[in-house]
Amino acid sequence: MDQPVPGPAPDDPDAHPYAASRGALLGAFFAVVVAGLSGTAIGYGLVGIGCTGDCGTVSGLGALVGGLVAAGGVAIVAVLLLRSMAEWRSGGIRRS
Repeated sequence: MDQPVPGPAPDDPDAHPYAASRGALLGAFFAVVVAGLSGTAIGYGLVGIGCTGDCGTVSGLGALVGGLVAAGGVAIVAVLLLRSMAEWRSGGIRRS
């Protein structure tokens, strides 16, 4: 027998039963932005410590790589977290 999957009200055709809440999505977005900015500062600082002379281009590349790595890592964790939260809210995976 098929059991109904808990989720949004049936009168809302645009809502997906496994969608995360708006607050969780905004929190994940801001976490990725903050991580990217932090990674940029760390990458810039690390290159600035180890470089002597004219290091403008190298510092910029260090900041870019640091920001991308940090934001990418947090984005992966955020997606996994949002998926697990949505699955938990919907009652889990049902196997027959």
